[in-house]
Amino acid sequence: MTLAEGVWHQIFSFENYGELLALVRNSLVVGAALGLVGGLAGVFVIMRDLPFAVHGISELSFAGASAALLLGTNIVAGSIVGSLLAAGAIGLLGARARDRNSAIGILMPFGLGLGVLFLALYKGRAANKFGLLTGQIVAVDTPQMTWLLGTSALVLIALAVIWRPLTFASADPDVAAARGVPVRGLSFAFMIVLGLTVALSVQVVGALLVLTLVVTPAAAAARVTASPVLLPLLSVAFAVLSIEGGILLALGSSIPISPYVTTISFTVYGLCRLAGAYRTRRWGDRRTVPRPA
Repeated sequence: MTLAEGVWHQIFSFENYGELLALVRNSLVVGAALGLVGGLAGVFVIMRDLPFAVHGISELSFAGASAALLLGTNIVAGSIVGSLLAAGAIGLLGARARDRNSAIGILMPFGLGLGVLFLALYKGRAANKFGLLTGQIVAVDTPQMTWLLGTSALVLIALAVIWRPLTFASADPDVAAARGVPVRGLSFAFMIVLGLTVALSVQVVGALLVLTLVVTPAAAAARVTASPVLLPLLSVAFAVLSIEGGILLALGSSIPISPYVTTISFTVYGLCRLAGAYRTRRWGDRRTVPRPA
């Protein structure tokens, strides 16, 4: 076997695929739920220009999960605690974009440093350490699934309650505030929802690549539509496609799930960007064509 064939076999291996497929039912169910949550939350991340906040929260989520791993407690719960602490701090300290980014810039290295410290102290399996950075949803067990699905349901309920006023506050905060919409309260509430969403996404692609689920699908959808109905639908569809496709491709190979998820997500974004550019160019050409007399 040549080197190229060996690498290809390592990346795409479908031996005993049918037997392995039965082992990831929990992962596929959880993946669909996380795609729904990440796709919906991502719409507001794009509208409110919060990708940097997502990355900052993920670092504290990583620290919380690392602490839970060291203490032998539930990793998902630790990730959620870390995310909520980061989201709450960003929501309280960062009313303006400049202040918010400064707070995130302070939190990110602190969270990453804590996470590295906890992992260095952990003497268990190296795969557990690696999974916090790159994701390990293929190994979702029943207790983890319960935590993930329960938290996903909580996020969906919260989004359903605040969706309309949050959309208004995100599109035009000044007008929304003038009409009595609690803009500041909604901003803090969404940061908490975002913290939970990031904690869930960390379980899929790890702390390093969480942007691929919470940002990329919504950014891709925004390239092809501005419809308030189609945008969240496409964002969810792209997120679910990335997660489920990543699980199915990673199954049976020795490669972590995150490269598959990120590759699918980036490919979708690239195609949507090309489609959006083509539509814009064609629309512009139509405007330059003179109307018949």
